[in-house]
Amino acid sequence: MLGLMQSKPLLISGLIEHAAANHGDVEVVSTLHGGEQRRSNWRTVHQRARRLASALGGLGVAQGDRVATLAWNTDRHLELYYAVAGMGAVLHTVNPRLFPEQIAYILNHAEDGIVCFDLDFAGLMTQIAPQLTTVKRFVALCRPDQLPALELPGLCCYEDLLEQGDPGFQWPLLDENTASSMCYTSGTTGHPKGVLYSHRSTVLHSFTACATDGLGLNARDAVLLAVPMFHVNAWGVPYASAMCGAKLVLPGSNLSGDKLYATMRDEGCTFSLGVPTVWLGFFQYIEQHRASLDLSELRLKRVVVGGSAAPRAIIERFEQLLGVYVIQAWGMTETSPLATIGNLLPKHGGLPLDERFDVQCRQGRPIYGVEVEIFGAEGQALPHDGQQMGELRVRGPWVLSAYYGSAAGSALDAQGWFSTGDVALIDPDGYVQITDRSKDVIKSGGEWISSIDLENLAVGHPKVREAAVIGLPHSKWQERPLLIVVPKSGEQVDATELLEFMKERVARWWLPDEVVFVDELPHTATGKLLKTKLREQFRGYRLVTDPA
Repeated sequence: MLGLMQSKPLLISGLIEHAAANHGDVEVVSTLHGGEQRRSNWRTVHQRARRLASALGGLGVAQGDRVATLAWNTDRHLELYYAVAGMGAVLHTVNPRLFPEQIAYILNHAEDGIVCFDLDFAGLMTQIAPQLTTVKRFVALCRPDQLPALELPGLCCYEDLLEQGDPGFQWPLLDENTASSMCYTSGTTGHPKGVLYSHRSTVLHSFTACATDGLGLNARDAVLLAVPMFHVNAWGVPYASAMCGAKLVLPGSNLSGDKLYATMRDEGCTFSLGVPTVWLGFFQYIEQHRASLDLSELRLKRVVVGGSAAPRAIIERFEQLLGVYVIQAWGMTETSPLATIGNLLPKHGGLPLDERFDVQCRQGRPIYGVEVEIFGAEGQALPHDGQQMGELRVRGPWVLSAYYGSAAGSALDAQGWFSTGDVALIDPDGYVQITDRSKDVIKSGGEWISSIDLENLAVGHPKVREAAVIGLPHSKWQERPLLIVVPKSGEQVDATELLEFMKERVARWWLPDEVVFVDELPHTATGKLLKTKLREQFRGYRLVTDPA
């Protein structure tokens, strides 16, 4: 027997329709090319997205066609989010920080027909255009008077294109499993791989972001979106903000500490999201200008840190300096990305701050819809005792089943699990703690050492800006950790001081055998430490502790 309830597909067009009807006056603020600020709202985004969908149809974009973007966080990019998916095409957000060769590969692999780009990437477009096999038209995200003279096929101006659209355009009624958007992995090993999301998966993921025990996003929030819109759909927040009617603040290309602080203050932001490197720059600005800043002007209450593990020092600084609660979240391109979220349980209500920070340093508990498990070397499920580490696997309605171009289910094992490549432990309360990527974990004398834990500990030193740990060969212990450190500007710290700081906080045999100081560390296009480059840089380096 079936239920007698109405059946309505879960579509992205329904999100923007809801926002326009119920939160139409709520602001969408963005910083455009050249620093121009534009104030829009959900009603206007909805109206312009409909015109844009109509105009794209006039250019020949059909359902299932891919439309690529190389763009910053702006209202134009937001309009593309809704126009492209709403008309039944696929929005393909491309990370412009990748190498040109990778970008060309991704555009060709996805068979994009149109590329929409911010003016910052005009030179990149002209460089790679001859390599693109399927792109027929380029759209510059600008006004007519800003359109540069570029030799690009079918080049047109976004605002001109928008004017050609029908304001009465109606969204088509799609199957909710229709593909809606596409992101490619960063491709640190091998070619980047495409992850194809559906309308259904995206709307379900948005419910989680708005849930109290999810990210708690709501209509009373003003959201500073410091995570790029080309990074896993900005962690789903552009969709979730429409679902709940939150104010959305889009900072464009400038994520410097001073810009973030000023925007946060001026727009009354209560909620923000970003990777650890963004917040390190934010606090560096505060520390350098502390005497002239009135921190009470900030209304910030909650910050989500993801992309890589949040150093304890960031969690402590937000709490102690600004009274802001840090939510750690874990996920990946393949999980849309939210999979675990670090909210507290009732039992944690009376904890001293130090013990609460211990909980916040974990990556959180699985959210409804996502299952997580850890497995040993023989494929056996491991206990959730907070001690045993194993390979982390996930499954759920917004977890991929296959990479783009491969057969459905081909990325899963026989039980439907997706192997994340992360090594983790799970405690009795269900909190996941990522200890390493499987390729980064250090095996010393038959025991595992977490490079992430050591990095976070080193960053806790007041003179350290950033740190990375890699394992180097050792004739006796197989591998031992090397700590690579970037000191804060104007600070001097030596290896003895740093190791003394660390030895009271970690098992003695975990301590790095050596410390090397550098001016900067390499990062991936999404801001994560690029350890493949570090391992290449230190290949052949012999630790002072190695007797061989």
